Amino acid sequence: MFRKMLRFKQQITNDECIEILKTELRGVLSVLGDDDYPYGLPINHFYCEADGKLYFHSGKIGHKIDAVKRHDKASFCVYDKGFRKEGDWALQIKSVIVFGRIEIIEDREKIYEISRQLSYKFTKDEEYIKKEIENSGPATFMFALKPEHITGKLVNEA
Repeated sequence: MFRKMLRFKQQITNDECIEILKTELRGVLSVLGDDDYPYGLPINHFYCEADGKLYFHSGKIGHKIDAVKRHDKASFCVYDKGFRKEGDWALQIKSVIVFGRIEIIEDREKIYEISRQLSYKFTKDEEYIKKEIENSGPATFMFALKPEHITGKLVNEA
């Protein structure tokens, strides 16, 4: 169903893919938008090791929300900061693409807990996190991307 990677020698392991999903702050979520145009948007995320899903939060209205309610298939691309080999100008970047289906999260307690976990990627300030969840939590729309296929590779910019 999913294509095999053409440049299979550049493929990274599933564990490396998961590590990138856990540590990088944001990626690009691509959904099928208005009039079936692709709609890609930068967004932060939380990868949950317990269930293997990627979680996203946002406000309750807008193009993205309409798209995820209309079509459940999506892809998410994340890439790391990269590195340069000594004496080389080209950047080496590890990228991951996740294909999967969107699940809308309705459980308020789960929304608050995932929001808390997502916040830890940016700050450990418990008071700030608590205040943000109290203020924004009731207006938060959350959805998960349940992976059906994950692939990653090391790309040399040269």
